[in-house]
Amino acid sequence: MKTIVVTGAAGLVGQNLIPRLKARGHRIIGIDKHPSNAARLRELHPDIEVIEADLAQPGAWSDAFAGADAVVLNQAQIGGLERGPFIANNITATEHILAAMAKHGTPYFVHISSSVVNSRAQDLYVETKTAQEKLVDACPIPHVVLRPTLMFGWFDRKHLGWLRRFMDKSPVFPIPGDGRFRRQPLYVGDFAAVIAASLDQAKTGTYDISGRAEVDYVDLIAAIKRIAKARARLVHIPYRLFWALLWIYACFDRDPPFTTNQLEALVIPEVFPVIDWPATFGVAETPLEQALAETFLDTRYSHIVLDF
Repeated sequence: MKTIVVTGAAGLVGQNLIPRLKARGHRIIGIDKHPSNAARLRELHPDIEVIEADLAQPGAWSDAFAGADAVVLNQAQIGGLERGPFIANNITATEHILAAMAKHGTPYFVHISSSVVNSRAQDLYVETKTAQEKLVDACPIPHVVLRPTLMFGWFDRKHLGWLRRFMDKSPVFPIPGDGRFRRQPLYVGDFAAVIAASLDQAKTGTYDISGRAEVDYVDLIAAIKRIAKARARLVHIPYRLFWALLWIYACFDRDPPFTTNQLEALVIPEVFPVIDWPATFGVAETPLEQALAETFLDTRYSHIVLDF
């Protein structure tokens, strides 16, 4: 049994990772600043220690790293319109975590980076995740860097999960342009298995963990609609109109689930590196159709929706 600290524990990756680490018999300490999502994590896993804390602020949370065998450095600001939260969550918090690990002699950690460090997109997420990875690269503590592509699965509040729920609320589902934008969606259950394998094997180095099935955005949305039996009709609208509608939406919601920057990144024609990560980490890959079915139909967690 290992003691593992997971930052950003109440988000998409953390909520999917913790059940799998528990199944391996590990002791888990989860840290997250989101009050309601941290409460949901406690409710689902009363047998683990959950600390509600803002890692961008110095505090007693750093004492949780004393005696830890490993850390999963996982907190991240993914969406939003303001620079401040990106700097705080992706850079300042990372500096504090690295300092806490150095102070308490943490022997190993897994860093959850992102495929966007290889992207041509230019936004606050790309900028700060790139800077975050540079901080990690400079750290002498043994570690592995994992760069996942767009993830989906249980507890997905911002990406495909939000789009799936939108299908239930609207009679039409807008597709920007022709929707022929290549995506490499990664099932977060598989990614959690890669993280667990990294912890077991003490992997080091940097690995691009891309979804191995390439699919056009419009076909991915159609598959979600079919599997979830959603009634919304897919409607193609001009890209510029789609962008304008997102801009107007953001005038009324300061933390929108989908932003103009994310739309601009969506339509960039790029494919991220693909490695044989199932063989490298000794994990089984879940076929895309099966992964979508587990995400939207599984009775254990598919009904749980995290807060923004």
